[in-house]
Amino acid sequence: MPDRTIPYYNIIMKCEKPHAATPVLPEGFRFHMYRDGDEKEWAWLEYEIGDFSSTAEAEQYFLSSYRGHSRLDIRERCVFVLDECGRFVGSCIAWKDIRRSAPVASLHWLVTAPGHQGRGIGKALCQRVMQIFSAHGEFPVYLHTQPWSWKAVLLYAGQGFRLQRTDTFSHYENQFDQAREVLKDILTAEQYRCLMEKTTAAETEREDSIS
Repeated sequence: MPDRTIPYYNIIMKCEKPHAATPVLPEGFRFHMYRDGDEKEWAWLEYEIGDFSSTAEAEQYFLSSYRGHSRLDIRERCVFVLDECGRFVGSCIAWKDIRRSAPVASLHWLVTAPGHQGRGIGKALCQRVMQIFSAHGEFPVYLHTQPWSWKAVLLYAGQGFRLQRTDTFSHYENQFDQAREVLKDILTAEQYRCLMEKTTAAETEREDSIS
């Protein structure tokens, strides 16, 4: 479970290109694409980790945000993981937001049920969603997170996402400097060094491509 006593700042990450990775789930687990009614399972997952104050609030958010979208079909973009008994234990969404008045690919709501965290389900979900983006030719991919999700930040970095110093999307204010200071206190020295090195490399590559 995220430690929500950690200060909240907006972290923006971006993956520039597809990475060849085959998702691997625990034995007996499987992927499942959204079907009508699965919003109740999504709501329970998000409620369990504290992202919403009630399952009703979470369900209403899902329906208003994703169902009936004029351009995107949630049935093709919301991925769940089911355990060997058919229980929903994780989810992630391959969606789009707006950046500079144009649609941009964005990864939404990566979640793993508390009892199943640490088993590679989040990593497999991230990889599966990136396969969806790749199939549609939708790169780069953005995401928003925060310091209390530092384990997810490290997961994303391992899948090709890089912290953005200034870039952003949707309505988010990029708070890189504040978030970096918080992460510095949370991560090991080695984890922090690797994360910042990759961030610096990504910024340098973008500057070189512009010049």
